[in-house]
Amino acid sequence: MQRGLIAAALLCVAAAPAAKVPSLLTARDLDPTLVLPPPPAVGSPQAAAELVELRAFENRDPATEADARRDGDTKNASIFAEVLGPKFDLTRLPATAALMASVRASEKATVDRGKEHFRRARPYVSDPTLKACKRNDDPLSSYPSGHTSMAFSMAETLARLVPEKAEALLARAARYGQSRIVCEQHFRSDVSAGQMLGLLIAERLMTKPAFRTAFDTARRELVESGVAQR
Repeated sequence: MQRGLIAAALLCVAAAPAAKVPSLLTARDLDPTLVLPPPPAVGSPQAAAELVELRAFENRDPATEADARRDGDTKNASIFAEVLGPKFDLTRLPATAALMASVRASEKATVDRGKEHFRRARPYVSDPTLKACKRNDDPLSSYPSGHTSMAFSMAETLARLVPEKAEALLARAARYGQSRIVCEQHFRSDVSAGQMLGLLIAERLMTKPAFRTAFDTARRELVESGVAQR
């Protein structure tokens, strides 16, 4: 009974976008402190090398910065439309939109647990001269990168829904994660941790019966709409 209620709730997300979407993953399902290494220590050679990498983007050209800013401002699965084509319109794909909302809710709850534990300072705290595209409200929220985790958790889910586009979807997620470095808002290890965590989130979600039910519905929708092959 509970499985059916949760699955039904996921499918109603598109009809009520303001509704709170529950996370399907608890700390018992996936604890970032048990799967991620600690970030490089302040003052360590790796931390210093990561700052050097970020400084290389201080003179980024306007077009590169605009692309990175656009990615940073887009926190949903629409970033994959360039891979899946114009038919991948979440306003016309309610089951897929609901599934992606579930991925996002579960990913954010998991990442927030990691950020709260590690409390790593953002790059611009370590070096105030960095020209970050934006400055986060919480300066101690660098590790892991939530944007990157979102991109990879969604990309891995979509790769299973549209397997013929798997490589391109994961490549798009990688480029999205790189935008966090281009914008000097995350260190390289933040992005690497976000990638690892995002892939694990997708794996763990696939073990949840309610998520799997919603996944199967989204798969049928994507096939019927022509986004995915039969």
